[in-house]
Amino acid sequence: MSALRKASLVDGEFSFTQDDFRIIADTLYAASGIALPPSKATLVYSRLGKRLRALGLSCFRDYCAVLDGPDGEQERSALLSALTTNVTRFFREPHHFDALRDQFRRHLGPLAASGGRVRLWSAGCSLGHEPYSIAMTVLSELPNAADLDVRILATDIDPQVIETAKQGRYSEDDLSPVPAEMAARGISRARGQMALTDDVRRLVRFGVLNLHETWPMKGPFDVIFCRNVAIYFDDQTQKRLWSRFGQALTPRGQLYIGHSERAEAPELQPDGLTIYRRRSA
Repeated sequence: MSALRKASLVDGEFSFTQDDFRIIADTLYAASGIALPPSKATLVYSRLGKRLRALGLSCFRDYCAVLDGPDGEQERSALLSALTTNVTRFFREPHHFDALRDQFRRHLGPLAASGGRVRLWSAGCSLGHEPYSIAMTVLSELPNAADLDVRILATDIDPQVIETAKQGRYSEDDLSPVPAEMAARGISRARGQMALTDDVRRLVRFGVLNLHETWPMKGPFDVIFCRNVAIYFDDQTQKRLWSRFGQALTPRGQLYIGHSERAEAPELQPDGLTIYRRRSA
């Protein structure tokens, strides 16, 4: 066994070598497009250590063997859940929801009210805070939106967070950023629990989706939110994703991205602070 094979990247109960990290990083990249730099070794060790204990393993070398074994598909899903970040909150980056509200006031609301089709997408929706914030914003301008041809698609690569998001139940602290006028319509309290109302939940359809695979959705989107997702991808993967989003927008469609991201694609042009629109032909 080489010295490299013996050297552990992190001091702790499990041996975790450079080779182990490379296998795990390659597995995550192949499954999700997320790039793990070497500086994330301690984070990987911390989050996957729980999986090693649950599986009764003594080192990461054995864990890598599980990833490549008969139960590999199931364990790769668990790895994905462990290593993806779900930092989110209601009405994060409020200027985006102000811009969305303006879009519904000027264009999308009248379009839907006249029988037109309106589609919005929360790509990388995590625990549901973003798509439900979108729904409450829509309802603030178009109270009967759920009865019209208005739908919000909410997708994430992690099936566990999708199942949580579908429940629409959150703590009082989670819901504290919701503006009072939207909370009055969008939040209910029953048996000591707080939840989103049926009006809000009816607008949102949740599904598991890997952004780097084929998108099964038909028809373009008027609005796409993909915020603080692309920062985990390498440059080539980011550019491909921005281009695909641009192609998925309606002629007047808008893309909302994270505050530290820049959407560089020939299909897109800036349309506000971290907001892009489809470039005219």
